[in-house]
Amino acid sequence: MKLFRMAAVLLAVLAGPAYAQMPNLNLLQDGPGKTPEEKAAEAERDKAYKETLKKIPDAKASNDPWGGMRSDPPKQAAPKASAATTSAPKKTKTGTAAN
Repeated sequence: MKLFRMAAVLLAVLAGPAYAQMPNLNLLQDGPGKTPEEKAAEAERDKAYKETLKKIPDAKASNDPWGGMRSDPPKQAAPKASAATTSAPKKTKTGTAAN
């Protein structure tokens, strides 16, 4: 049994490179050519496809938050507005507190 395994392994090792050198044979022949109607329909589909591709807008710039981390100069913080101009009425709590 051991001899049979060794022979099988040896055959597999030797057959691998020989199988790789075999020519690629196409046993299925090409089908019949296309009719003029089929060629015209295919040309029309290709034309419509290319026109549709032209209608697609270009991709926008990448939305990578780390993309320009070191290339842009540091941005200055906006000046703080005074509290009087941006103050909203303060909300008060309503109801009773139950402890």
